[in-house]
Amino acid sequence: MDFSDDAFVLAARAHGDTGVIVELLTEAHGRRAAYVAGGASRKMKPFLQAGARVAVEYRARTSDHLGSAKLEPMGEGPSALFDDPLALTGLAAAAAVAQGALPEREPHPGAFLAFEAMMSAFAIPDVWPAVFVRFEAGLLEDLGFGLDLSRCAATGSTDDLCWVSPRTGRAVSREAGRPYADKLLKLPPFMLGAQAGVGEGDIGAGFDLTGHFLEQFVFHPLDRPLPPARVWMIDKLREAGRL
Repeated sequence: MDFSDDAFVLAARAHGDTGVIVELLTEAHGRRAAYVAGGASRKMKPFLQAGARVAVEYRARTSDHLGSAKLEPMGEGPSALFDDPLALTGLAAAAAVAQGALPEREPHPGAFLAFEAMMSAFAIPDVWPAVFVRFEAGLLEDLGFGLDLSRCAATGSTDDLCWVSPRTGRAVSREAGRPYADKLLKLPPFMLGAQAGVGEGDIGAGFDLTGHFLEQFVFHPLDRPLPPARVWMIDKLREAGRL
């Protein structure tokens, strides 16, 4: 099985003395693991970092075998973020969430586009945490577990939606949810549309919301916890007063 594609590097680990096993999120062929000969060399290491964009020449004997890949860098990749430790923490978390959530060898072009948008957002410190929440919501939707935030699950109303059912992922209006407020998840307004601003506590509420459903529908069935890199990112955002 051979193909050429664009991809983002999600992770890389040494294999043997000179090779590397790289995890890629490709545009048209989903998440793929591949062996990169010479990947441990000083020349190749910079574009095997999480978030690096590469052109891939992939080859495998069958669809079930570990393939090999030749990679060519595209653009400056994550090097533009080296002066922003918080953004680098976010990048590591985004790569870990994508790697852990997306099944291997299954096309998810929507996830690729979401990761591409996420990479662009990391350059804007005041924006990327909210984009990250939307990125996770997009992953859930691409995997078939999208949140239904269009109308109140109890009344059908589209007004004053401020809660989400932790069981169904459907929105609930303020009035309908008031008696059950302690059992519902907060719905931050920015998740309802681009025009809504981000208020105090909204980013934390957004991460609580997407984290709940990622854990319930994606990671728990795989008997895995949420990625430690995501937990670390949230801790760092909290220390920076960004939640």
